[in-house]
Amino acid sequence: MRPEPVLYGDRKVYPVSAFNRGVASWLQRLPTVWVEGEVTELRRQAGWQSVFFTLKDPADGACLPVSMPRGTFDALGLDLADGATVHVFGRPELFTARGTFRLRALSLEAQGLGALLAGIERLKRRLAAEGLFARSRPLPVFPRRIGLLTGAEAAAKRDFVTAVQARFPAARVLVAETAVQGPGAPRAIAAGLAALAAEPEIDVLVVSRGGGSFEDLLPFSDERVVRAVVACPVPVVSAVGHEQDTPLCDLAADARASTPTAAARLVVPDEGELRERLASLRAALARETARTATRSRERVSALHAALGREGARTVARARERLDADAARLARAPAALVARKRAELDGLAGSLRALSPQATLGRGYAIVRSGDAVVRSASALAPGERVDVRLAEGGFGAVVEETR
Repeated sequence: MRPEPVLYGDRKVYPVSAFNRGVASWLQRLPTVWVEGEVTELRRQAGWQSVFFTLKDPADGACLPVSMPRGTFDALGLDLADGATVHVFGRPELFTARGTFRLRALSLEAQGLGALLAGIERLKRRLAAEGLFARSRPLPVFPRRIGLLTGAEAAAKRDFVTAVQARFPAARVLVAETAVQGPGAPRAIAAGLAALAAEPEIDVLVVSRGGGSFEDLLPFSDERVVRAVVACPVPVVSAVGHEQDTPLCDLAADARASTPTAAARLVVPDEGELRERLASLRAALARETARTATRSRERVSALHAALGREGARTVARARERLDADAARLARAPAALVARKRAELDGLAGSLRALSPQATLGRGYAIVRSGDAVVRSASALAPGERVDVRLAEGGFGAVVEETR
């Protein structure tokens, strides 16, 4: 619909709404174009149908408001952030209700820093899926030898070494310098890590670099560096850039420090604090030893008293047993004599019962012919003289006949 002016004499005056509609209609006839700029003021709210941001020309600061349908923006999956350089494809339009000019984006492509960010994000997701960011080994409590991989810049190396020497002088630091910026830096960093890890008695590795731009820190997000960190046989601490910087090597390392000095605090203990803690532990040990000794003395005293009481009772019982044994011993000889006498009498009785004299006492006699005892009448002949012994005395006789 063509906007119509209001006539004031010979003057044509357009209402604001009519003017805006006319300009908007004219803008719609313009072709679609590609526009390059840096993303700023990105606004993406959950309830909004569109995503809004501003394109800024870094050369002179010129700005262009941009809107894009939320569904189209989300489908790109670019994870844009302020500062990313993008190419926006769209056409100019005027929001008639507010007279706001903007570029209605139909498509969007990351360029420069934005493309790098998108690539790093894709690499991050892939390496995370492999489990390379899930490792977190404990750092040694008292490292003997620390490997430091850093650039030729003096600040990072000096800060780390100074902090280690101040906190824990017993630790030794082996420094390896390498390229930390430029196309060859990723390969050099990976090789430096492998070389340091191969050194004898290395307990922990520190990768350090001072702050810099996003592009300066890109080597530490290289896949080769990430895999070299993961391949290290000892724990690795990443101290790259500043607090707000998060290269991928930070995620692969076992610990992250915002500065070289902070890395030193992570890697080595403070000797002064250790001495204070040791003194505190010694004092606590002395107090506990004293308490234990007091309790032991009290227990020994109680046991000694109990032993004295029990000893007296034991001696009394032993004395009673001794007296009883003495009485039994005193009675034992008489009893033994009586027992032996009874045994002797028994044996005498048995002996008497078995003796020839006892047999004679029962009316029998012993007949001898010469020195031989006559046991059979056939051993005698009539007229033979024999000697007869009786229980009391004896006599001689002459055999008249045998039967």
